[in-house]
Amino acid sequence: MRFSVRLATAAFLALALAGCSHMTRGQQRALSGGAIGAAGGAALGALTGGSAVTGALLGGAGGAAVGALTR
Repeated sequence: MRFSVRLATAAFLALALAGCSHMTRGQQRALSGGAIGAAGGAALGALTGGSAVTGALLGGAGGAAVGALTR
């Protein structure tokens, strides 16, 4: 069972990364900004006693917006 979960996770990650190869620079910045913002927001939400999910949602949205607006 563990092997099939690992295989499915690896296949999902490979497909997700393959979809990023033809993105414009603005799209790549928005995606990476959203990912960094979501991780930071989740960490801050968990450390301050708030909701990690809410922090991730707000941080991801803010990071994606900033990433998309920067040159």
